[in-house]
Parts: sequence; C-alpha cells; structure tokens
Amino acid sequence: MNKFLEAAIEEAKKGMAEGGIPIGSVLVIDGKIVGRGHNQRVQKGSSVLHAEMDCLENAGRIKAGDYRKATLYSTLSPCDMCSGAALLYGVPKIVVGENRTFKGPEDYVRSRGVEVVVVDNQECCQLMDTFIKNNPELWNEDIGE
Repeated sequence: MNKFLEAAIEEAKKGMAEGGIPIGSVLVIDGKIVGRGHNQRVQKGSSVLHAEMDCLENAGRIKAGDYRKATLYSTLSPCDMCSGAALLYGVPKIVVGENRTFKGPEDYVRSRGVEVVVVDNQECCQLMDTFIKNNPELWNEDIGE
C-alpha cells in the first residue's frame, strides 16, 4: 500500500480513537507530508473540520506554487467543501482511499482538471462501514443529511 495513504489511514484511526469520525487526510509536496489531519467535527464541535480541512489547516500557509505540485490523500472521497478547498488552492491530484460509502463531486473535480485516483482500499471501506452502522445519526450530520 502507498505510504501516504497509510498515513491518512493512521489519521482516520486517530480520529476514531478520539470518538470522532474515522476519516484521515495528508497533503504531500515533493514526496514529503507537509500536513496531516482527521475529521474533528465531534472533538472540537466544529462545523468545518473535515479531515481534508484539518489537514490543510495543519499544513499552514503554503505558497500557491507549492499547492500546484501537491497531492491530497484522503481515506474517503472529499465532499463539496473539501473538494472546493482543493480546487481553490490548485491541488492537481487527489488520491481517494474509497468512495463506496460516500462519493463527493469527483466528476466535477475532474472536469476542473484535477486528477482523481480512487484506490478502493478495503481498510478504508471497513472503517467507514463499521462507523456508519454504529453511528448513523452522527454520520448523517457530518454529510449534511
């Protein structure tokens, strides 16, 4: 398995251990992780701290040119908000652990020139399947349903 997706999965597990939603993300530039994060809506009572948003926040201020050579890894297909942030900053590639339990606007993101690679990783699927089965109300809140 890709070491960067593994790092995103570690973040997802960290979120789950904290009582949150098991979604993780890392931002990679020039073969190095420059930001990592996990969904913290529950832990911080936040309306916006999805894994990708937490990851971008933790990466701090990055030059526009650096974003244009970055890859965003996420254990789950990014939602509209997180996809929008990637588009805003010009991230050219998003690697998705799985999109069976939730599929964000991948076709739109592709139409904007972003390479979206869906790995269909079993561990990512299992984390989400188990979480959704055990926490349907919290999951629906997270995706705005």
